[in-house]
Amino acid sequence: MQMQDDAPLGRLEDLPADDVQAMRARNLVPLWPSLRAVLPPQVPTRPTQAVHWAYGDIRPLLMRAGDLTPIEKAERRVLVLANPGHTLEKMQASSAIYLGMQLLLPGEWAPSHRHTPNAVRMVVEGEGAWTTVDGEKCPMSRGDLILTPTGLWHEHGHDGAAPVVWLDVLDLPLVHYLEASYHLNGERQKQRPGRGDRAHTRAGLVPTPVFGGDGPGRRRYPVLRYPWVEARAALQSLAEDRPEQEAVQLTYVNPETGEDAENILGFHALMLRPGQTLRLPPRSPASVFHLIEGEVEAAIDAPQPRRFALAEADTCVAPGFSAVTLRNARTDAPAFVFIADESPLHRKLGLLEQRD
Repeated sequence: MQMQDDAPLGRLEDLPADDVQAMRARNLVPLWPSLRAVLPPQVPTRPTQAVHWAYGDIRPLLMRAGDLTPIEKAERRVLVLANPGHTLEKMQASSAIYLGMQLLLPGEWAPSHRHTPNAVRMVVEGEGAWTTVDGEKCPMSRGDLILTPTGLWHEHGHDGAAPVVWLDVLDLPLVHYLEASYHLNGERQKQRPGRGDRAHTRAGLVPTPVFGGDGPGRRRYPVLRYPWVEARAALQSLAEDRPEQEAVQLTYVNPETGEDAENILGFHALMLRPGQTLRLPPRSPASVFHLIEGEVEAAIDAPQPRRFALAEADTCVAPGFSAVTLRNARTDAPAFVFIADESPLHRKLGLLEQRD
């Protein structure tokens, strides 16, 4: 006899109070009253809500924070993009993704530290700032993606004349849940010559030692800065090589191994042609959409369907197992979207799923 997925199970109230108390006294809990909550039928329980954070709302509050809190009192001056489905106190955008808008003012230096969560920085506005990662100085321009992987020293400085803002994306909720999240402070780094983004400028071509030579040892993260000017040009070249009805997407990877740029979260750049509509099927990982250029309308078929009009630098999140429709609202120019998702984690756990 096959049991129905939604067949009612026994409730905790059905058990004698003395039995329940005896179980609790021995740190025991009956499973069946909570079984449907932890193993629901068909679709997982998803506290993550579809949420939209408008940069036009964030920026004034972030600049005000710059007036109120010097960098010495903040270390990292950030406004966290918190998902109410997880409660604002947990400071997470999804079950595994943390988002924050960080501000660095001219002349400031955010001191060197390293931590167990992986992080990336997607530059939102401004020029003249830089991030030093593992001794490599990475200039920061709008749309650039900069990695600060787990365990690598990193610091931020600003030699320009106007504020610089970037979007932080970390796997902090997962690492915190695993009770493995911590940081260490360090001394200011000595910057070394060379930049990975200059050494890896063409797809399919990887720097190697001259035949017979040893050359430098291979680094786990050969590229720490992915310039937007290169990613944008690659998307446009790909679009010219594909049928007009196709959207085009690139994934940020380690150019020497082809693996994801970092090991927990995935990062992608998407181009929508003028007026194009793209429907993304339901997938198990949650996804973050950050608009670099253009105007995009996002419809998210979450547990509570939502529609958002994204302006430049706006960000939204879609829960896992939610269909997402993206439409370029402009008919005269393409739109460019940065996407962060939990797909590498789901792939490693054998949980990655896509539904029709």
